[in-house]
Amino acid sequence: MKAEREKSLLGLDIQELTELVEGSGEPAYRGRQLFQAIYGERLQSPEQISTLPQNFRRSLLDQGYSVGLPTIEKRFVSSDGTVRYLIAFGDTESVETVWMPEGDYGEAGDGTEAGDEEEKQWQRATICVSSQVGCAVGCEFCLTALLGVKRNLTAGEIVGQVIAVLNDQQAFPGRARLNLVFMGMGEPLLNYDNFMKAVRLLVEGVGIPESRMTVSTAGIVPRIYDLGKEAVRPKLAISLNAPNDELRSRVMPLNHKWNVQALLAAAREFPLRSRERLTFEYVLLNGVNDSAENAKEVLELVRGMRAKVNLIALNPGPGIDFSTPDEERVLAFQQVLMRGGVPAFIRKPRGRDIYAACGQLKRTSS
Repeated sequence: MKAEREKSLLGLDIQELTELVEGSGEPAYRGRQLFQAIYGERLQSPEQISTLPQNFRRSLLDQGYSVGLPTIEKRFVSSDGTVRYLIAFGDTESVETVWMPEGDYGEAGDGTEAGDEEEKQWQRATICVSSQVGCAVGCEFCLTALLGVKRNLTAGEIVGQVIAVLNDQQAFPGRARLNLVFMGMGEPLLNYDNFMKAVRLLVEGVGIPESRMTVSTAGIVPRIYDLGKEAVRPKLAISLNAPNDELRSRVMPLNHKWNVQALLAAAREFPLRSRERLTFEYVLLNGVNDSAENAKEVLELVRGMRAKVNLIALNPGPGIDFSTPDEERVLAFQQVLMRGGVPAFIRKPRGRDIYAACGQLKRTSS
């Protein structure tokens, strides 16, 4: 008889899978076979794992185990090729995940069959991954903040987003340059253990190098120190968004707990690897934090650090009481930083027309 509730294999690491197979009376090496099938081959059911004996596959199903991939409920395609996915989990909660292609992502020629992987022109893409259902940080310029937070995602749910999108796009590490940014819904460092377990599974199982991962935090200072001690970790991006406590507390209430001084101290002490730079993200809000004086303050904060600044002109949305600055103001802000010797880049918005751009994820249905 089948178990009433399915138990997910996705999210279990090699040690946990080995314990599972040994508990079922199978040799330990079956754990490695399960691990490869779930994360490397991205199979969707125990029945598909041909490396396992048929009776063991049947036993897994009888015990109520499934791979546990989330479901793509809806997909929205932008004019620039960006795809916003609404991804649902077993408890009916959902998050949004974004696929951002670069280069030629069409078919190689007329008449190419969908699913013909050899004909795909995969070159490069970034997947923006969520870590929580909603977000508790409450940044005033972010649509996701309007949701509040419902719960953390499990490691399996975080990895499952990536696998679901890769399967839908027929993309494979090694055949395409794939980057992951943990910048979707939620604050990853408030779901630290699940987030870090997901990182390890993505590196060891799915095959995406840590050097192609970036995690963005609003400034959970104790966890920044923890992240710096990890043997396997993504690159770090810090959402700064204001150069002083008065402004930052206005747009990011989290600043009341960990202020600019504490945040910059953690940033300066963060151990960078060879050729690695820290990233500061700065959302420009018209008439609020985007003046030349603000730029000079930012310059003084980050001067001397091995860091770069990504400038993001506000991506607007309903319920957000700020406006997007003109291009001239954005360029002027960038020039102050560049002239001061700090690399500064203007991030081009992706998927703004489908509410897929930075700060716009809100589980919208259209």
